[in-house]
Amino acid sequence: MQLSPVQAVFLTPDKRSVIYATKGVISMAISLFVAMYLNLDRPYWALISAVFLQIRPESGLVIEKALCQIFGTLIGGAVGILILEAFIPYPELAIASLALWLGINSAASAMMRSTNFIYAFAMAGITACIIVLLVMVNPSTANSQSIFAIAQSRVSEIVVGAICAALVSQLLWPVSVAKVLQQQARSVVNQTLDYLAAELAKDSSHEQRHQHIDTILESLTALTDDSSAVVYEGPLGPGKGRAANLLCNKVMSLLAVIQVFGRLQRNHPEQITPKLNQLLEALSSDFSRMSASQDFDECYQIAKAQRSRFLQLRNNNASDIPLESRLLKVASELISDLMVVMKAYDALINSSNVRLNAPALVPHRDPLVGLTTGFRTTVMFLIGAGIWIGTGSASALMIMILPVIFSIMMARLPMVILMMVLKRLLLGVVISTPLAIFFALNLLAQSSGDFELLAMILAGPFFVGLLGLANRPTLPYGLGLCIPFVILVQPANDMSRSFAINYTVSNALAIAVGVIILICLFKMITGPSSAMMQRFLIKATVKDLRQLHQHHNPEDWFNARMGDRLLRLANADKGAPAAGRRMTDLGLTGLNLGHVSARLQRLIQSLSDNDISPLLLVWQNALADAYLAASRGYTSSSFVNASNALMLELRDTDIPAQQQHVIEGMFERIAMTFNRTACDFRQS
Repeated sequence: MQLSPVQAVFLTPDKRSVIYATKGVISMAISLFVAMYLNLDRPYWALISAVFLQIRPESGLVIEKALCQIFGTLIGGAVGILILEAFIPYPELAIASLALWLGINSAASAMMRSTNFIYAFAMAGITACIIVLLVMVNPSTANSQSIFAIAQSRVSEIVVGAICAALVSQLLWPVSVAKVLQQQARSVVNQTLDYLAAELAKDSSHEQRHQHIDTILESLTALTDDSSAVVYEGPLGPGKGRAANLLCNKVMSLLAVIQVFGRLQRNHPEQITPKLNQLLEALSSDFSRMSASQDFDECYQIAKAQRSRFLQLRNNNASDIPLESRLLKVASELISDLMVVMKAYDALINSSNVRLNAPALVPHRDPLVGLTTGFRTTVMFLIGAGIWIGTGSASALMIMILPVIFSIMMARLPMVILMMVLKRLLLGVVISTPLAIFFALNLLAQSSGDFELLAMILAGPFFVGLLGLANRPTLPYGLGLCIPFVILVQPANDMSRSFAINYTVSNALAIAVGVIILICLFKMITGPSSAMMQRFLIKATVKDLRQLHQHHNPEDWFNARMGDRLLRLANADKGAPAAGRRMTDLGLTGLNLGHVSARLQRLIQSLSDNDISPLLLVWQNALADAYLAASRGYTSSSFVNASNALMLELRDTDIPAQQQHVIEGMFERIAMTFNRTACDFRQS
């Protein structure tokens, strides 16, 4: 009988998963031992801290997350003390202050893309929450000394878990994030070569090309997110991070440039001259060869020979056709970018020094998304607070803690994936309850209380849960099993309270109810619609096109801004297949326009001493206006007028006639793009 993927993870785990789970059990055992040895009040929070660090086991990522966790915990601890010192006589104001602090951190986390940095905001919010709530459970005993003692214990427990997990990750079977980056970079290069070949292939479909783009954008995002952690892996780490950023940035350039040839070939075949046809066939053939090859040196030599051939063709065969001149120039730029990608990949694989540096892809920061995320987290917390005040049950505190963490950590997931993750998380909670009551607590009640027996009893459930954490499809099951299991058992020096079954069942119900409420809140408070989000993304692109000339390296800056933006457009388009991926195409057009305008300004500045900056600025704004107009289904005459005015000015400069032909061809090609885009949106 063939096992399902979920069953295979738990019943026939691979070597990597077993090592991962073993390391996790060891780190959690050490965290618990240290916390109990230091006689901390609630050592199980050290276990919870260690569990969250197991989600990605690579050394650099664990160190980065540990630092984020410690920093967020310290900030949250300080805020918790301030709230208590100011509002301990006024519990309503203390709850309101906590809700506001959680909302601010949740909104700020929505502006991040890296999971580790999101986790830092989650810890800053939840640490303050834990400190304040634990003091408010017994307000009669609260004073400055007890408040500081509770804050010190909570911070110490979380920091102990983070440090122990980081040390185990470094010392036992270390997994380098650099190796993960190498695998991701190889995938990105292969996917890009496949896409370049598909874009020029005459028999490729629109959907096939977009599948390539979707895969590339997702891989670029993963590579960028992980590259920030490689700096913690020795002296070569920063160089590898620069190589990864450079590779991502130049792949974006390839996506921008290849659009010119693919769209011209499909939409304007009458513009393809014999020389251009020969150029496209040569490009297509070489890309196919490079895509099929598994040898880096062979691919690099093909690209090198390709660049030499096109440079010679362009220099020895001057063309009187402006569009042809421009496309010969674009071809040489395309090959140059491809060679930089190959060099960056080689530097990442061979750990060689990279002097060039490009900005990493940055997340698109939408204040409305941040406001929605912060509001949802605040509502989740206030619902829990209402249940706590209404029932007076200490178990209701769980509704104000775990679901709030999940609300912050999972806010960036697409809705379909989010619902699946939360339902699997809830199933993990359901499984952890009888496991805690009938297995762990039952055995612990009969044991002598030695730490060795405690560790042995807890190791089995933790090992199973960590097997789930080791694999992405089963990660929610593992998280839903491990975290509630720790809270229900609450291992400590004194476990008398844990053996009260009614207390344990109440905690289990509170966690399950909290997750159910969170599922409902995610369905009700959904944030901006896909159509609204797409409009925001296009307006942000228009704004960047206007500001492009203000930056020293405009192409690299624009690439970094467009990476996450394109991924969001592509994800939104997937939810509306009837639209034909128009918004993704529009985003790719914007990416190309940014490159075209940046290279135009660089070309003019390098060839002429005349100052035509005012006309260039007018042209740049006209370009942005025409792009926005095309997205709304109509054409703008301002771009054509600005282009004609700029060409008249250029004819009076010392720019060679051949280069003027190139610029004129650029304007002609962009005008064709605007007309086609406007027509597509009018017909939709």
